[in-house]
Amino acid sequence: MSQTIKLKKGFDINLAGKAAKVVSDAPKPETFAIKPTDFPSITRPKLLVEQGDKVKAGTPLLYDKMADNILYCSPVSGEIAEINRGDKRKLLEIRILADTENQYETFEKFSSSDLKGLSKEDAINQMLKSGVWANIIQRPYGIVANPEDKPKAIFISAFDTHPLSPDYNFIYKDQDEAFQTGLNILKKLTTGKVHLNISADNEVARMFSQAEGVQINQFSGKHPAGNVGVQIHHLDPINKSDVAWTVKPYGVIQIGKLFLEGKYDASKIVALTGSEVKEPKYYKTFTGASIKNIIKDNIKEGHVRYITGNPLTGEKISDTGYLGFYDEQITVVPEGDFEELLGWIKPTTSKLSFYRAIGLLSFLNKKKEYVLNTNTNGEERAFVLTGRFEEVLPMDILPMYLFKAIMAEDFDEMEALGIFELVEEDVALCEFIDTSKHELQMILRKGINLMING
Repeated sequence: MSQTIKLKKGFDINLAGKAAKVVSDAPKPETFAIKPTDFPSITRPKLLVEQGDKVKAGTPLLYDKMADNILYCSPVSGEIAEINRGDKRKLLEIRILADTENQYETFEKFSSSDLKGLSKEDAINQMLKSGVWANIIQRPYGIVANPEDKPKAIFISAFDTHPLSPDYNFIYKDQDEAFQTGLNILKKLTTGKVHLNISADNEVARMFSQAEGVQINQFSGKHPAGNVGVQIHHLDPINKSDVAWTVKPYGVIQIGKLFLEGKYDASKIVALTGSEVKEPKYYKTFTGASIKNIIKDNIKEGHVRYITGNPLTGEKISDTGYLGFYDEQITVVPEGDFEELLGWIKPTTSKLSFYRAIGLLSFLNKKKEYVLNTNTNGEERAFVLTGRFEEVLPMDILPMYLFKAIMAEDFDEMEALGIFELVEEDVALCEFIDTSKHELQMILRKGINLMING
């Protein structure tokens, strides 16, 4: 039965630089990259290609030795240009020089099937070998799902409340058939429900509101209302022995296209956002694209930070870096590599804060769009028990005590305090408002890895 849930806790970060609803064709990127670091589940990557090899869109590039049936594939056709490694020969990137003559789109061929007669086993096998399986993320732990597990339910969040997030209604326009097909495939993978969660506060595209064969739930409230982890907590919480799967709408569409068209389609529309972008808007590109041509001649002067993803959870990259596997957003904000004299004392309305601190008057104008830099305005210090984390995390969890349990490596306390329900994006707001300046997302991932490795 569908549910409507209104969340009272949270905090919206209203930043300048939202993408206008205009889609442009950026000059085609010359190179693309698949980064094993995008997938927390990969611990022992094994390469399937060498420098100089020719690949097609959908050609397997690597797998994890601990899960060798899940293949990670090339997003475009071309040639393996470079294999980058870090310390202790850790695999960092597989770079592909795109085949521009064939418009990047020489595909490996997979079968398009009669969905009614398609078995669960056949669906899983095709998804594993084609590269689309990586879209399915397991809770707990936020890792690529194990195809041998039996999830109690599958959850899809059809809206994003992160700062400057792309408009799903806009970027997935005209993808109704692929989305519904993807839902039909996902229904085969669980004996439980497929939950499709939509916004109760904004207009919802028909492909989401009229989707068939799923339970449609409505969520209302501030960020993180769009986080699938928060939605799971209010619909069907994760316990110790539970496994649930989550998929983004992009992943659902990609799965649908695989079975409709018989190909691994890594094309996507991404939002170029942020206060340092001259004309924030949307661009057509592919997973793993170099951002070089997307940002060309469209960035203001000054020292800026490039982020693949959103400002709260995204990864810092260079101006020639690559779009992350799960990202549909590139953010450009001022680099905060400077000190400001009396910055937090003098009265101002140009700074955003969750607290009604002396001098900060942002609470007087909630509709103002702010230009924020990456400065933390202070150094790491002892945890201060303010009780404010609970005000931005709409879950029945005590985050401060959980972080302390992680730092103490107390497994029983971590379990009792709800680590199974969280991934990094769920505590990003806690990190944003933390007066102690701790990297809480990193601390949480440390705890998750401790639980995985036991």
